[in-house]
Amino acid sequence: MFTIAVAKLLRLLPNQAKKTPMIPLQPVKTKKDVKVETSVKPTHISLYYPFEARRKKFPVYINFHGGAFIMNEKEMDDPYCRYLANQTECVIVNVDYAKAPEYPFPQPIVQGYDIVQWIKERADDLNIDAEKMMVGGQSSGANIAAALCLYLVEKGGNQPLLQVLTCPMLDFATPHADKPEPDKWRARYPQVAHFLNMCYVPDKGQAEHPLASPVRAVVSSRLASALIIIAEYDAFRPEAECYAERLKAAGVTVQEEIFKDCKHAFTHLGPREKAEEAWQLVARKMKEAADSHGETSI
Repeated sequence: MFTIAVAKLLRLLPNQAKKTPMIPLQPVKTKKDVKVETSVKPTHISLYYPFEARRKKFPVYINFHGGAFIMNEKEMDDPYCRYLANQTECVIVNVDYAKAPEYPFPQPIVQGYDIVQWIKERADDLNIDAEKMMVGGQSSGANIAAALCLYLVEKGGNQPLLQVLTCPMLDFATPHADKPEPDKWRARYPQVAHFLNMCYVPDKGQAEHPLASPVRAVVSSRLASALIIIAEYDAFRPEAECYAERLKAAGVTVQEEIFKDCKHAFTHLGPREKAEEAWQLVARKMKEAADSHGETSI
């Protein structure tokens, strides 16, 4: 009960990333708000259709927002979903995933898997090419996206064309106090990060589970190609670099980009020119993946 009470208080804090978007709001052809029944809970998603497109059937990208697994909502990524839809001619599916501590590990991953199945089953009605799926997210959302790819391997499913991991948090097993935290207050009070972690992985052994900490997963060449965006001054930089190297060693195609003079969540908090550069890179990689004829699709 204590963790739930504190989490609810944290959710009352203003979301600076929502107040100052790094990308101007763009019109799209359609934004559909849908409630999907999943095995975890009824889940609200938004589907963004590009303003102009050449395709009859759209590739699709599933987005998981950031927020330390316990905070924020999908609307914080509304400007970026609009931008990506228009730039890539894809449908962007923005997921308001279940938050910890009410819905701890692995429930958001299972929820993501259910949404993938929901999209596949309704692809024709949604005007989506289910053979061209991509997934991605920022921070905690990147963790969920990476874990979803690993979970698809476990379930015997095919992989997305691309996984986009931006400032990913991929290692619960290492205490935050042992990570290179550049923020002096977070470095001084690692107990805050410990509390956030315990909301998502409360039970013994969960922090080490490969779906919670993908850096501990046994990876193979089956996994989706990856774009990994890393901030130079981010406590999570070592684990992102570690995962990139592990994927490369397994034979996965990886583009790893370190953004100099940037901190965690810079894609949402700035500096603006770096954020714009990162979103342009995401759009470019998505378009390349969607335009390719990759055989490893969902």
